[in-house]
Amino acid sequence: MPTSPLSSAQAARDAVASRLQGLMKDAGLSGHELAARCGWHKSKSSRIARGKTPPSDADIRAWCVACGSEDQAADIIAASRNAESMYVEWKQIHRDGMRRIHERTVPLYQRTRSFRVYASNVMPGMLRTAGYATGLLKTITAFQGTPDDVADAVRARVDRSRVIREGDHRFGLLLEETVLYYRVSDDAAMAEQLEHLLTIMGQPNVSLGIIPARAHRTVWPLEAFYAFDDQQVAVETLTAEINLTAPGEIRTYLRAFSELSQTAVRGAPARALIAKALDAVG
Repeated sequence: MPTSPLSSAQAARDAVASRLQGLMKDAGLSGHELAARCGWHKSKSSRIARGKTPPSDADIRAWCVACGSEDQAADIIAASRNAESMYVEWKQIHRDGMRRIHERTVPLYQRTRSFRVYASNVMPGMLRTAGYATGLLKTITAFQGTPDDVADAVRARVDRSRVIREGDHRFGLLLEETVLYYRVSDDAAMAEQLEHLLTIMGQPNVSLGIIPARAHRTVWPLEAFYAFDDQQVAVETLTAEINLTAPGEIRTYLRAFSELSQTAVRGAPARALIAKALDAVG
């Protein structure tokens, strides 16, 4: 079962640090000598080599020049960028508001043929109605203290969600039953959202499963995650989005999705759980 995705991001950063440290050793340089050649404070090279400080592109170029390994700079920069993109804090992602991230991910959604999504806290993005999304994004904006562009972000999210109705896309969606009850919007928006679930279930390209709260489990509740084909898994934590591309980790999350799927109910039993939640809306 999945280990902490944060450990994978740290491992990628450590791999970049190890490569830089190897270049320094191959060049016969000490940390202080390398720092002097780069014009840095003597402790900077040590922090980079130990993975304590992520190097900038300029840092990597200077390091490679100092070690006489300019030809390796581009490859290490690419690895460093990949490592940093694996773990990105929401405050960084949303620093200019939330509209732009929804617009930037449209190409990923459009090229993905098979979506496998597990939701343990809120409705998956491609299922959210405008009212539900508005309530949720207002809460996120207030909690994170990021710029309020909720109205624009909701429009961008709804536009991105057209993939569930258009094109050649398949959706395997799993929701914990508790997601049906979490009030992240007002009652009217919650009722509309639940009714939308009942509608979307009828689409031939959508398989919607609900994991009953009292079901016997073989996999414990996990962080929400989105699998895009078998190429990428995005894991959502409280503070950051973690993007996994290592084949082994992707296989582990897809295995978790498969086992969670066996616990879920579909069809009439799933509709009954949604209807029950709808009745509970005041």
